[in-house]
Amino acid sequence: MSIEIRNVSKRFGDFHALRDVSLDVASGELVALLGPSGCGKTTLLRIIAGLESADAGSILFAGEDTTDVHVRERQVGFVFQHYALFRHMSVFENVAFGLRVKPRGQRPSEAQIKAKVHELLKLVQLDWLADRFPAQLSGGQRQRIALARALAVEPRVLLLDEPFGALDAKVRKELRRWLRRLHDELHVTSIFVTHDQEEALEVADRVVLMNAGVVEQVGAPQEVWDHPASPFVYGFLGDVNTFHGRAHQGQVHLDGLQLHAPEHAAADNAKAYAYVRPHDLDVRRYSPGAQGIVAHLARAIVVGPVARLELLPLDGNQPAGPGRQDALIEAQIPAQQFRDSGFEEGQTLVVTPRRARVFVEGAA
Repeated sequence: MSIEIRNVSKRFGDFHALRDVSLDVASGELVALLGPSGCGKTTLLRIIAGLESADAGSILFAGEDTTDVHVRERQVGFVFQHYALFRHMSVFENVAFGLRVKPRGQRPSEAQIKAKVHELLKLVQLDWLADRFPAQLSGGQRQRIALARALAVEPRVLLLDEPFGALDAKVRKELRRWLRRLHDELHVTSIFVTHDQEEALEVADRVVLMNAGVVEQVGAPQEVWDHPASPFVYGFLGDVNTFHGRAHQGQVHLDGLQLHAPEHAAADNAKAYAYVRPHDLDVRRYSPGAQGIVAHLARAIVVGPVARLELLPLDGNQPAGPGRQDALIEAQIPAQQFRDSGFEEGQTLVVTPRRARVFVEGAA
């Protein structure tokens, strides 16, 4: 079932949580709302669910306006970060709860409820835990039971609010893969909220980047990673180095190097920012006259196949940031290359971007 969000705004006192947000979610799509705390993503999810009302705008399910439809009538399944399971009920009773509280005319028979619950427990691969209580389950198991309970009422829309946020990294990764496989099997239109960019990029069909109550960019995971629409998106999707410079007629001048930026051919000595990801930096030994950013290797962290280098620029080569710690350049190179090059902490090196994204102040 498709979802249309039209010009939704919401304030809490002086705080503007959502500002004229519009978004379309196709039937059967899995969409991630991604952004920092306070960006409005959970508020938008709660408005879609009917748990919160918008100050302006409308929500349409399959073309029907549901803005004033009560949460109980929206046929929405909701999964919270902290499971919200009934502690005094067994796993079976938790999953059966939504079916048992249906109006008498819509309530399945006990035999149908039993069959449905066992089917769902098999789906989430936990049918062997039917008689256990929530306290006897791991965090990952509790979250899968919470998902089974949401699916029991056959929702038209599944909404998940930071569903794996309370779990440790290993379990989170396992459940991300599992959720993607489950969605591919069920094709329930789903929206999930997360502040974890890896989670959004790995699981979702499309990612909606939100910041300060507005949508910054919508696109497929690879699209938003490769072509960030704004400095915020670039900075939020993974680590990034930001360098200040000036753009003039398609060239960006930074201390120590010059970058080609033909997309900014019209710039006339404008303030510019060059964004470079750590793995897009070439690092080599310093030699007099070398082109690039000259930097001191302050720290090298070699773990597994990757060497992470923290470099302090010398002679005024400064990336963005007011303090010395903020002036660090982060580079990532293969650990084997680090060893073969004989790099050591304290050495002077030269850093050159292989790829940069340039934003010019005041440019559209």
